[in-house]
Amino acid sequence: MNYDKIDKKARKILQENDRGLYTVPTKGLYPYQWNWDSAFAAWGFSTHDPRRAWAEIETLFTGQWDNGMVPHIVFHKQAIGYFPGPDIWNVERVPHTSGITQPPIAATMARAVYEADKHYGRVHMELMYGRLVSWHRWFVKYRLHEGMVVITHPWESGRDNAVDWDAALANVDGSNVGEYHRRDIDHVDPAMRPKKEDYDRYLALVQFNRDCGYDEDHIRDHGPFRVADVGMTFLFLRACRDLLHIAVELDHGVDEIEGWIKTLKQGVERHWNPERGHYDSVDVRTGAFTNSLSSASFLCWFAGIKDDRMLAHYDRIVGQVGFGIPSNDPKDPHFNHLRYWRGPVWGMVNALIGIGLAETGHTVHAERLRKQTQKLIAEHGFWEYFSPLDGAPAGGPQFTWTAAIWLTWASPHAKGRF
Repeated sequence: MNYDKIDKKARKILQENDRGLYTVPTKGLYPYQWNWDSAFAAWGFSTHDPRRAWAEIETLFTGQWDNGMVPHIVFHKQAIGYFPGPDIWNVERVPHTSGITQPPIAATMARAVYEADKHYGRVHMELMYGRLVSWHRWFVKYRLHEGMVVITHPWESGRDNAVDWDAALANVDGSNVGEYHRRDIDHVDPAMRPKKEDYDRYLALVQFNRDCGYDEDHIRDHGPFRVADVGMTFLFLRACRDLLHIAVELDHGVDEIEGWIKTLKQGVERHWNPERGHYDSVDVRTGAFTNSLSSASFLCWFAGIKDDRMLAHYDRIVGQVGFGIPSNDPKDPHFNHLRYWRGPVWGMVNALIGIGLAETGHTVHAERLRKQTQKLIAEHGFWEYFSPLDGAPAGGPQFTWTAAIWLTWASPHAKGRF
């Protein structure tokens, strides 16, 4: 296998998806700047172009709201036909944005970019620090429930149609959203995307949030969807720990961030489903666990939680599939190896799980996962996601975050860590 050639291909994908100061996830399917996609892109750029890496993060934060929230899409330039576009969200600011957020991994990736080149990155880290703190404060103020991070729309999780949301979404009325045309199924086989009934409910939630003026207090009290997402809690805990490291580096106060970390660690305990024996999401409206063992459950190690109880689940699942951790447990009756977050394996989630395994001392597991992901991408290409059963590529091609994790973690030439 010519890994130098694959490395070059990965850098070319970042270049092809580069729109000057930000990248798109892939051409056509996702024509704007997505929040956590851009954070991964910055990590990828840090391997060969730190200046461009900082530009990616700084451009993302041009979309930050006055209350600190960083939205999940920034609409820098109009893309005809994309749905739902800025006219649907109706956010009165420039640049236009969506009205919801996404996994807060920017602090984690900003730290990675900084570590790649501290001399050049110091001034950029100083400039970004306050914006990162502001976003984290927004999460703490509006989205913590008993220490767990709450989402008010499935899209905020980054795992749009995961099984975790099924029960809560069943209470969302999507019958009156009107006619619309989805651009995603113009580019990708509909069998690989969320179903229409899911999309109807997604749009109903967009309309609810928009019509109340994105009032977080109103959404908290009256919104039809409110789930404590195990993935978001783990990723936010990791991000707070990375922000704490940055604060120490820059000689800023740490008491506030240490308080957040303590609260989130208490929240992690509430995510443990004792009957199922794994970390799980919780429907805040009912108090019930979602009874979903997803790839997000295995982000515990990435969050710094040294919990060996998840290893038995991990070993069982990895023994059933050949390419890492699928987005849904293969024994779940809703498992679908090609439909978005209901079964496929995602390279960037493998990377986060693998890094977490390595950092918590499970080095053999970590290296096996890295090798599996390396083989998957080398043999099947830089796709959005893949079948965990046979590695069949799915979703969008030439994908930014798959190229990014190749350069930073999966390639034999990568450091394989932050």
